[in-house]
Amino acid sequence: MPLYKFGETDKFFNVIKTYPQTEFVVYDGRIFLNNQSEMSGALAASVPNVPAGHLNLYEMNVDRLEQTTGRSIVEDIPDKGVIYPFVTKQGSTTAFKTISTSQYSSDFSYGDILSSSYPLSSSIERELFIENSTRRKVSALKNTLNHYTPLSSHYQYSSSKVGLEWNKGTQALNLISIPSIFYGSEIKKGSVKLQFHISGTLIGELQDKYRNGELIQVSGTNYSQTNGSGSVGGVVLYNEGFIVLTGSWNLAPDTRDYIDDTSNKKAPSWLYYGVGANDGSPSSIIPSSSYSLSFKGTQEVPALTMMAHANKGELNHSNNPTYIQYEQESLITNPVTGAIQFQENELTIKNMVSSSFADPTGSFQKETYISQVAIYDKDRNLIGVAKLATPVKKTEERDLTFKLKVDF
Repeated sequence: MPLYKFGETDKFFNVIKTYPQTEFVVYDGRIFLNNQSEMSGALAASVPNVPAGHLNLYEMNVDRLEQTTGRSIVEDIPDKGVIYPFVTKQGSTTAFKTISTSQYSSDFSYGDILSSSYPLSSSIERELFIENSTRRKVSALKNTLNHYTPLSSHYQYSSSKVGLEWNKGTQALNLISIPSIFYGSEIKKGSVKLQFHISGTLIGELQDKYRNGELIQVSGTNYSQTNGSGSVGGVVLYNEGFIVLTGSWNLAPDTRDYIDDTSNKKAPSWLYYGVGANDGSPSSIIPSSSYSLSFKGTQEVPALTMMAHANKGELNHSNNPTYIQYEQESLITNPVTGAIQFQENELTIKNMVSSSFADPTGSFQKETYISQVAIYDKDRNLIGVAKLATPVKKTEERDLTFKLKVDF
């Protein structure tokens, strides 16, 4: 088997930028991701072993249950029936991030086993901040919001301009947090869409139609068309994965229980968008309201392109048994042997050259058919095989180049 080394001009490194679509639907205190319903497993209640609307990081412990097996992984490390991380307290002070330095020193002795658990899951989270409430998370975003003010004045943390007075440090505010695992490096501008439904009827929709972070109400019921249509209901932080909703206008005339207080029902507005999205609200409230959030993320996929060349006069011999003429098995198995010699019989190569006539073949030429290209590392370890859907004929007068592409 011939081996060839890739030249400097035979390898190309680039990055493919993709924009995968993600959609969340929140209804009755439950979250659904990309229209996937919860699937029950043979052992666990959920196949990914996380609630619906969540991602299972690393996809650990899919359809597994934690249970005592009586066995040990290694000495003093029990087998719990599931995969879990653990470390032993040693002089290197290696521990999990959830264990503080003081706790590590006082609560554990040398030789103790420190363990955590899988799966790790992630989903969106909604937080409502009423007027003049404590809001450390919003305060932490103050500099970030002000940084994007050149894109839109609505990013500004506080404003005293006539007709545009607000203070995100004190006003009622709805914060949607999106983990980066769902959008990658950033949320694609112009792809964010929020919809507010009541009993299946769309009462309001926000879009970042101008790609400057402003979430503008673009549609809804007749009632909402006269209440907030064209207004800015909030802003989106594309790089940080936060949506700040401040639109307090009524989207529908009737009131509902959005804050788990039947004596203080509220008219639907963007402040109450996403109720039930990991915000601690009981699933029994607002059963007729649903919310959808869709956006496109940005994923950069490294790609390696390699050019494998089959030059003229090369790669025209094969060790495949079909390369030689049929019915020569006796010549292969019965070489000429003697006291002072060992001679293999000369085998006839099958003539594959086509002819205009039915019976005879054309003048003999060495031909092979390339069906796959193997890739080896510098130590000649096989690291990949590129297979062709249809073998390609290689003649001695033909140059061929195979374009191989690997995504990481």
